[in-house]
Amino acid sequence: MRVATVLVACAVPGAVHAQTRCTETTRFDPPLRVLRCDDGLSLETEREAALRPIDRDGDGQLEGAEIGGRAVLVTLPPRSRPRQGGFQILTPHAIASVRGTVYAVDVTAAKTAVFVARGRVAVARRNAPAVSVTLGPGEGVDVDADQAPLEVRRWPQERVRGLLERFGR
Repeated sequence: MRVATVLVACAVPGAVHAQTRCTETTRFDPPLRVLRCDDGLSLETEREAALRPIDRDGDGQLEGAEIGGRAVLVTLPPRSRPRQGGFQILTPHAIASVRGTVYAVDVTAAKTAVFVARGRVAVARRNAPAVSVTLGPGEGVDVDADQAPLEVRRWPQERVRGLLERFGR
């Protein structure tokens, strides 16, 4: 079975909350909060992570999450998201929509960086969602306040490894 994994890291502390069919547990090594939903979605957040789950239609199944601080690892079984547009991660700078299996989103006050390990991910500026790039394996893009075209690049392994190590991976 293929599983989609999204890694999201941000700079502003906060809390996880939503009226969903999900349960929250705590993991201690490394210290994480884990939100597991009955449709297979799992959100692992660093202790101070700011995450706002999004359930637009109120059915208890999340369509996405808005990231406001620290880091989040999202695991999404592919068949659990039949909705048009898939599962989305919203940051201050970007919208990253699942189009594949494994990708990372790293957010700071200045920019959002998205990296794809496996599969495909569509990325657009939050203020211009109609113009996007699609990333493939090993590719990444940095999205900042500048309005220049998004530039797809290959990420070095050190950059990927540094982010994944925060989740014991």
